[in-house]
Amino acid sequence: MSKARIAVIGAGLMGHGIAQVFALAGHDVTIYDAFPASLDTVKARIAANLKDLGDDESAVNRVTPQADLAKAVSGADYVVEAVLEDLPLKQKLFAEIEPHVRPDTILASNTSVIPITAIMQGLARRERALGTHWWNPPFLVPLVEVIETQWTSPATVDFTMKLHADAGKKPAHVKKDVPGFIGNRLQHALWREAISLVENGICDAETVDEVIKSAFGRRLAVLGPLENADMVGTDLTLAIHQNVLGDIDSRPGPSPYLEKLVADGKLGFKSGEGFRTWTPEQQTAFRQKVVQHLKAARANDK
Repeated sequence: MSKARIAVIGAGLMGHGIAQVFALAGHDVTIYDAFPASLDTVKARIAANLKDLGDDESAVNRVTPQADLAKAVSGADYVVEAVLEDLPLKQKLFAEIEPHVRPDTILASNTSVIPITAIMQGLARRERALGTHWWNPPFLVPLVEVIETQWTSPATVDFTMKLHADAGKKPAHVKKDVPGFIGNRLQHALWREAISLVENGICDAETVDEVIKSAFGRRLAVLGPLENADMVGTDLTLAIHQNVLGDIDSRPGPSPYLEKLVADGKLGFKSGEGFRTWTPEQQTAFRQKVVQHLKAARANDK
């Protein structure tokens, strides 16, 4: 893909990482944020990431901070918004952005939970709008879900898929705008049963995590669930489902156990206790462990 002009709206955790990925791929990136403090430090944060990862540090020179939203998006081929998970805020931003871009400029909202249809419904040209769901941190996790709505044109989807693939990401086409898209639907189906196991006294939280990490979690990077089903046989998969699915948690709402944790102020890392207790030292070590694992996986992908 030829070099595109990218505008990133939001210079926070996700926005600066998205800008970094596109700049490293050779695109010119303008980044906007309403908070001067975020904008003032964005290039330093990107430069530090590039250095830490051993990537081309000169890529940061392709990133231009811009404090004026209209100027940030003017002339862009592709605009991606990466602000807070706040529907009214996202709607307001796109209403402000649309008059300042070309009719063919693609508009994307980065979100993990908000329906893209709700975000983009007020646009005059809804056919050039879609969603993207980058996973955190954007420069270490390869997947980007590309979510079309009932209005999104095939050309918009095609351009977005190619743009991300050429930037070294693995775009996944989500053909219907459903809550949670693909990844979070799968992830939280697992979380629901994990919580249920603890809630019903079958095991403790530490055991749940250990079983996942020491068993099928070891294979997940190279063996997806449907590949596994084909490998063992769809007949065996059906037999297992006939025996176990009726006993798996299928409540449509959150677990009362989880609701009580939140009501009691047990918010995980935020409070030092959630399903388990966490000292500040344990939190730091755990975060570092996750980042090192993702770095190693990224290195193996190259």
